[in-house]
Amino acid sequence: MDLFDMAAEREQTDSAPLAYRMRPETLDEFVGQEEVVGPGTLLRRAIEADRLSSVIFYGPPGTGKTTLAQVIAKSTKARFATLNAVSAGVADIREVVRSAQDERSMYHRKTVLFIDEIHRFNKAQQDALLPYVEQGLLTLIGATTENPYFQVNPALVSRSHVFRLQPLGEQELRNLLRRALGDEDRGLGLMRASVTPEAEEVLVRGASGDARRLLNTLELAVLSTGMQADGSVVVTREDALSSIQSRQVVYDTSGDEHYDTISAFIKSVRGSDPDAAVLWLAKMLAAGEDPRFIARRLMISASEDVGNADPMGLVIATSALTAVQHIGMPEARIILAQVTTYLASAPKSNAAYNAVNRALGDIEQGLALNVPPHLRGTGYQGAAALGNGVGYKYPHDYPGHIVEQNYWPVGVEPRKYYQERTDLQERPDSGE
Repeated sequence: MDLFDMAAEREQTDSAPLAYRMRPETLDEFVGQEEVVGPGTLLRRAIEADRLSSVIFYGPPGTGKTTLAQVIAKSTKARFATLNAVSAGVADIREVVRSAQDERSMYHRKTVLFIDEIHRFNKAQQDALLPYVEQGLLTLIGATTENPYFQVNPALVSRSHVFRLQPLGEQELRNLLRRALGDEDRGLGLMRASVTPEAEEVLVRGASGDARRLLNTLELAVLSTGMQADGSVVVTREDALSSIQSRQVVYDTSGDEHYDTISAFIKSVRGSDPDAAVLWLAKMLAAGEDPRFIARRLMISASEDVGNADPMGLVIATSALTAVQHIGMPEARIILAQVTTYLASAPKSNAAYNAVNRALGDIEQGLALNVPPHLRGTGYQGAAALGNGVGYKYPHDYPGHIVEQNYWPVGVEPRKYYQERTDLQERPDSGE
């Protein structure tokens, strides 16, 4: 790189968004993900010793996946190559492989290949990559927002360490914001910008754990706010709100957020916490989840978790699905909220759920299920000649409509499947 190239790179960096300029260059600058790259962790030791094996970084946007790859690129002595799965193909992989083979044969140097959005590679592309990762010719660093156990070739996953990156916490975001405001080289320090405590709160909460969103929103707020008389810039709460514009909910309708959120929702209903359940419901609705899907899951919970402790739960949940289908959003949110809070507040029993599972378990173990003659069907000519129904006692002919007789398969001793709970509580008082 000559002086002209260095000047061009510097100009490009200076005009880049704040989030790009503020990307950490070392592990010491990296904020968050202490369980993944904190002092003493497996990944940090591997990076510092330049002994990295293939890894896949998995997590939502703005959590540091690409940044970690760049930190590794700056710290490794290996040749570092990059591909973006959106635009790269098998030919690009083969070119990287050829270069890696030359690098190893001529300079005895290994190659680290970073593939951004690796989940976008199709099966053929991933299969083309696999043998070279397996041989050790390439050390893979994959980055993905999708669960690699679902979206990446299982053989590639099995040859890699998977590290899940979490959304950044509020204090970590505050540290990033303050660092950007004070940094005169890469940040906004030369602009003498500051934010009020109220504005900081808005920016941090509006980022939803996404460092990139935080820094880009901060930059927009600073650049769009007029200067004070002394030349400084003070971002107020109103300035911050106008820069955020609309709050985005991190969600997808087919990936981890979809399944994790519905799981948290149902577990809150099962755990009798109507407030938490309503919050998860609101998240799904705000993100555009199909309200019919939510209603169907409530029907399942009404039987699985409430069951015979309050049989009306299933009736109400079933009615809700019909109502949601006829009404649609946004009014369907009211119906879903009613059913959610009803089921969350209802007494709970999973006795029916456990009963059928126990019975199915016995069947899977090979329990014989031959119907005894007195219980067999008699609704056809010739049934009596076969002995069907002989000896059956019709319960309604007996006092209390109950009569002792064997209802079990031939040769099967009675078993206890349905264990009705005796510790059920009354529905909590709603206060109404």
